Amino acid sequence: MSSGVSGYAAINARVRSMSSSLLSPQDFVKLSEAPDFSSLIGQLKQTAYAPYIEGLKEKDLTPRKVNAHIQGRLAASYNSVVSIAPVDARPLLKQMYRHFEAQNLKALLRGVVMGSSWDQVRDVLFPMEGMTALPAQAMIEAGSVAAAVELLQGTVYYETLSFAMKRYSSEQSLFPLEVALDLAYWRQLWSEANRMQGANREQALRIIGALMDMNNLMWVIRYRVYYKLSEEEIINYTLPFGYRVHDEDVRAIAAGADFASVVHRIYPDITDAATLLEDPRKGLPQLEMRLKRNVMKQCRTAFSGSPFHIGIPLAFLILSDLEIQDLTVLIEAKSTQMAEADFKPYLLKAAVAV
Repeated sequence: MSSGVSGYAAINARVRSMSSSLLSPQDFVKLSEAPDFSSLIGQLKQTAYAPYIEGLKEKDLTPRKVNAHIQGRLAASYNSVVSIAPVDARPLLKQMYRHFEAQNLKALLRGVVMGSSWDQVRDVLFPMEGMTALPAQAMIEAGSVAAAVELLQGTVYYETLSFAMKRYSSEQSLFPLEVALDLAYWRQLWSEANRMQGANREQALRIIGALMDMNNLMWVIRYRVYYKLSEEEIINYTLPFGYRVHDEDVRAIAAGADFASVVHRIYPDITDAATLLEDPRKGLPQLEMRLKRNVMKQCRTAFSGSPFHIGIPLAFLILSDLEIQDLTVLIEAKSTQMAEADFKPYLLKAAVAV
């Protein structure tokens, strides 16, 4: 497909059509009111997710199985968007998709450490049929993390993990491997966004930047609050660049700066940052939800104005992913009979006006 205006006009038309089947805030209100897990599944079968769960047998209607199957819709969206994307957009979109491959790789390494069988692991993997080069089953059956990593020779992950294996060998913890995968993924994604030109570059940096800033900010605060990492470790385990979160912000928090003052400086619209982060262990989940809503706002903005840019397919794919995250919250909540007051604050769509 061409890379010019006509190419983006074509993908814009297709993506706008696909986006019309995303669930609305009203849909989420209705799903939230389902009295139990079974009723929730019944309602989901009346939506665009029906093809992905209708074939599940009664014994397979478990939260884990349903979560795995509804992700098939996101995978299908990625495959469709990548296949019709202009040539210049494909490297960026494929790198976006590689996020799920990196998550699968983490799950595989955890499975190796835990001695899990292939049957136990495959249901938690994101469905990437035809879009992944991971030797998944062979890695699980390799017997050790070192042997599993060696199977990745020839992939984009081998060099990153081989270097991080030095820390794994000394610490016997997957943490260095997982951090290495995350950092390598985001560095490459940011690089691909920067390779775009004109309005495409502006849109890509703004939308992907919102995601990257959220992750980087949450990483640096969590590393201090939960992991008690040293200043040097925090700097090594985070990104020194971003759209709104920059190296000086990361270094300030790593050095012991007040979380709330840094957050408010970056995001002036979060006016209650001091109250929110008075107890970081309680406030961090709420902060993450605020930042996710900022990502949603950036995505919605992409649908206004000129349609001839990469922002629209990027926004659609991110919104689709966030929708799955909302559904996962509902599935877990309804399967455990969680009170609405406990899960509703963690729903993005239900909190957003039409």
